[in-house]
Amino acid sequence: MVLQIKKYLSTMVQSAFNLVKERSVFYGPWFAIRFCSAATRNFGNTVLSLSALHKYDNIPFIVCLITSKQNDLLLANTTFLKKISHSSQELRRDNIKGSFNGSDIMREFEGISNIPENFEFLFSSHENFTFEENLDRLVESTNQIAPTGKRFVPSESQVGCIGRSVDRAISFLQSDEYRILSQDLEERVHAVESEIIIASLIDNVNLRGRIIEYLITAEDDLKTTLMRCLHTREPLPEVFTADTLGDYRREFSQYNTETDIKTKIVCLSSNPKGYNLDKLLAFLAEEKSVYLVYIVAITGEKTIRTRLCSLFHCQLLSGTRVIRHWAGRNSRSVTQYDGKMLEEIVENFDNRIDRKKSRDFLLDCLNG
Repeated sequence: MVLQIKKYLSTMVQSAFNLVKERSVFYGPWFAIRFCSAATRNFGNTVLSLSALHKYDNIPFIVCLITSKQNDLLLANTTFLKKISHSSQELRRDNIKGSFNGSDIMREFEGISNIPENFEFLFSSHENFTFEENLDRLVESTNQIAPTGKRFVPSESQVGCIGRSVDRAISFLQSDEYRILSQDLEERVHAVESEIIIASLIDNVNLRGRIIEYLITAEDDLKTTLMRCLHTREPLPEVFTADTLGDYRREFSQYNTETDIKTKIVCLSSNPKGYNLDKLLAFLAEEKSVYLVYIVAITGEKTIRTRLCSLFHCQLLSGTRVIRHWAGRNSRSVTQYDGKMLEEIVENFDNRIDRKKSRDFLLDCLNG
């Protein structure tokens, strides 16, 4: 009976959405789906190989679990996999092997249930992580491969410097240097305003962010080529950005600033990836360090609004989520921003910083 329902459902869904069938997966431009049947909801059946999932990881990959009592839908992109179970002994970053079972799919992601009502939020979270980043995590969790990251272990004096970073940030925000940096970034955005608007139409979240970041910060021939290609619709050149804490570094006599550029398309749901906690703490352990976030919001009317703020501003801090499942043996994990809060900061900025909450946050990071 369950197998008959599976066949009926798959035929109906394929017809309704005009999907292409490739082995066990049905896919189209907007999503892919795999139908599975099992006796209970806690199914351990093999779902798909990791190499096959790679092809569909840039669109929502849905598993439809069919039982005799009910049908369940789960989002099963790589961000929502705990490990690779079947034939994965040779899994490496340069050797994509193995398959995942139903039991390997997270039923909850950072407190958010993996159910259809939350798919939009969950997929907008997944979009911020590349397949390679998820692969690194899966390799470590599956085969206990030594991680490539390095956990920052501060000295006593560095812990004190990290604690003072809140007052240091407040001092910077009240200084002429803050106004200089803000104006510098505003002028950089204005110089490539039309190119940013064009780049905002790129579907791939990671590519879109890298290109806009490069347009704002770079000064080289590749930037000129990139600008031309955006206008002429020629194939875009490959743009590589360094995997560093910030996108734009500027030093002053009293402050050394690192600014992370975050793009937000106001009409689209997104939850941008934030910072690596170990990299943040290592930077804040330096005496003059000030970490900032520069939000570049593109509205539905194709206008650009910006805001330069500290990670300690109340709005941004309340909209910062620590992605715990990314924490490996040598990592404190990464953060993610609430996209709606980024929009709120640009549209209705609250300039307050709560010293206690900021220091409590740093303490939680250190103890993580």
